[in-house]
Formats: sequence, structure tokens, C-alpha cells
Amino acid sequence: MSSSLLGLFGISFLAATLLPAQSELGLSGLIYLETAPVLLLVMTASLGNTLGSLVNWGLGRGAIRFSDARWFPVKPEKLERATAWYQRYGRWSLLMSWAPVIGDPLTLAAGLLRERLWPFLLLVALAKTGRYVVVALIATRIV
Repeated sequence: MSSSLLGLFGISFLAATLLPAQSELGLSGLIYLETAPVLLLVMTASLGNTLGSLVNWGLGRGAIRFSDARWFPVKPEKLERATAWYQRYGRWSLLMSWAPVIGDPLTLAAGLLRERLWPFLLLVALAKTGRYVVVALIATRIV
């Protein structure tokens, strides 16, 4: 695997966790530099981002008991808002997991509310891949 693909995977993974990162810029830059086929870049970013969301889901399932701790990466008000959204719209809210600000807390809320793994992965992968397809289309000036 080339270093550009590994870097894209890493930044996409981190961007999906509760840590700040900009995977869209990384994907766009690699498309512009033509480091690999666009489809491979989109697949790499999607996989990394989906697996990063899986970390949030796992945190929600297992570490939510620490949510009041100062070091916990999500502020209580963001978690409450994401949980309310998730309770209102159910698993379909995971189609918004691509969105800035609310997407990462939504995946955490899914774990907290015990969403099953396979529906979680399917919906999150669709949302994340859709976002990267749009980014790739813009980056290649197809749109």
C-alpha cells in the first residue's frame, strides 16, 4: 500500500473519531495530485472513516459510563443532542453520520443506545461513502 493511501486511511479514520481532522482536504489533494485512481482513493477514505465511526460506536457501548469525566471527548450537551436526534429518528439518523458537528456524536449515541453492529455499519458506510463520492466529484470537476 502506498504511503499516500495509508495517510488517507489514517486521516479518514481520525476524522471519524472524536478527534479533529480534515479528511476531505486529504482526499481532494490526493485526487488533484493523481496519486492513485479516484475510485481507490474514495474506497480508502470510506473504509478509514467507517472504521473510525466504529470506534465511536464501541465507546458508546462500553465507555459511556465515563461520559461525565472531564477527559471524555464529547461534551454532555452534544451527546444529549445527538442522543435525542437518534431516539427521534432511530437508526436512520445514521445516514447523517457524514455531517460535521453532529455526525460523530451520532455514532457514539448509536453505541450508547445499543444499535446492532451490522445495521450500524451498513448505514454509516453508505453515508460516509456518499460524502466522499461527492467530494471526489467536486475535486475532479465532474459536478
